[in-house]
Amino acid sequence: MADQGVGLPSKSTDMCGLTDLGGLYRNLTAPALYEHSLRRGEANVADGGALVVETGVHTGRSPKDKFVVVDDTTRDTVWWDNTAAMSAEQFALLHADMAAHARGMPLYMQDLYGGADPGHRINVRVFTEFAWHSLFIRNLLIRPERSELADFAPEMTIIDLPSFKADPKRHGCRTETVIACDFTNKIVLIAGTSYAGEMKKSVFSLLNFLLPEKRVMPMHCSANVGDEGDTAVFFGLSGTGKTTLSADPGRTLVGDDEHGWGGDGVFNFEGGCYAKTIKLSAEAEPEIYATTQRFGTVLENVAFDENTRVVDFDDGSKTENTRCAYPISFISNASDTGRAPHPKNIIMLTADAFGVLPPIARLTPAQAMYHFLSGYTAKVAGTEKGVTEPQATFSTCFGAPFMPRHPSEYGNLLRSLIASHNVDCWLVNTGWTSGAHGTGYRMPIRATRTLLAAALDGSLRDVEYRVDANFGFAVPVEVPGVDPAILDPRSTWADKDAYDAQAAKLVEMFVTNFAKFESHVDGTVLAAAPSFQAAAE
Repeated sequence: MADQGVGLPSKSTDMCGLTDLGGLYRNLTAPALYEHSLRRGEANVADGGALVVETGVHTGRSPKDKFVVVDDTTRDTVWWDNTAAMSAEQFALLHADMAAHARGMPLYMQDLYGGADPGHRINVRVFTEFAWHSLFIRNLLIRPERSELADFAPEMTIIDLPSFKADPKRHGCRTETVIACDFTNKIVLIAGTSYAGEMKKSVFSLLNFLLPEKRVMPMHCSANVGDEGDTAVFFGLSGTGKTTLSADPGRTLVGDDEHGWGGDGVFNFEGGCYAKTIKLSAEAEPEIYATTQRFGTVLENVAFDENTRVVDFDDGSKTENTRCAYPISFISNASDTGRAPHPKNIIMLTADAFGVLPPIARLTPAQAMYHFLSGYTAKVAGTEKGVTEPQATFSTCFGAPFMPRHPSEYGNLLRSLIASHNVDCWLVNTGWTSGAHGTGYRMPIRATRTLLAAALDGSLRDVEYRVDANFGFAVPVEVPGVDPAILDPRSTWADKDAYDAQAAKLVEMFVTNFAKFESHVDGTVLAAAPSFQAAAE
């Protein structure tokens, strides 16, 4: 194997079965990876300096093509109702076939950390077929210091070969695309997809499996911290405002997507951000927009003018899931350490397209566990083919595809941490008010920011609350700077009977979804379930 690397060295020779390569480029930095990407025809350079790439037919993750090896480590610990299984023999065949496919092929290698807390991080070695994939994962994970690379010993290995096509009969997978995870040997094999996000989510999935045994809570969330060390954690599915609301210029950004919460506080799993760019503008998201105009950022599936190379973030012709991947240091108020104290507030974000939920509600620990396990948001008409009216979406733990253990493990761990550290918990609805999607309007962002600021600075502790008739949580009656009417969703509907019908429908969906968890939680969590009660006029 010819080692053509001109990047930073690594003494480790652990190649995870890869032999007779046509070259190995070790730990190249952004300038060299730009050169390789452009020379190989993988990418273009946009006006401003970002690297523009396309991911082909896969413009997002392929969750149905993700598999975990069944063995003594996983047999009784993985939540198989939510996880596709692959035998150890099938994984071994896939591994051998991918290694054979790579012979004679130049590959790129990055040695990186998953986790900002040295006590809980994992050393990750990533082999990629594409130079731009190497830049992507270098942006997204944590880059060791130069001095740390000489003795770097990988604990996890990812082999990413988009040109390899899996054989469902031979490899036990569903299609030619496969993301296969061996949690025992800490190896991930990715084939048949050019979507780079599969790599970072594989690291997240392994940490989600390993950390609960250490009493560390893995979280699909963003986090920021104030000047007084008041950490806030934001759970939320796509479209709920997780990235937007955590990017507060008055607070330090810890991270925008994946974190752990252990004995020493909160820590980022990543060293970068992977933000959506559809409809992105300098006015609405100045910090994120600025990253798209500089060298080192990777722009995925973003349209650009062939002559001027100016990008068009309003063009979703390739996909609505256009993205930018950049080091977190590109954000001016980002944390240098990726670590923060224990949270004082947890915010669970939902975009309720039914127009039923209030803009903010205070949750008890049991209610927080209930809503964490529910992971509710809603799709709106027109977002997907066939969606003609609001549709409820429940993704347990606000990230079901990445949670290999049973949700109750994560829920009980979160509840214990909330109680131990006396954390205030809030449900924040960034969805619709004065009616469902189509008749009402989106919750004013100014009201959401005002309510969120009041929660974070502690002033919401001193206001009057009412108990929501259907969900049982506490809702502020009046908050300075916010129209009192918006705090009572039913009062904003012209047709109160229509509101009651929507509320009854949403309550029923919550109860139906939660049925699968009832045998795994105690009576206080069951008592936190909503129960429809028509309000008196």
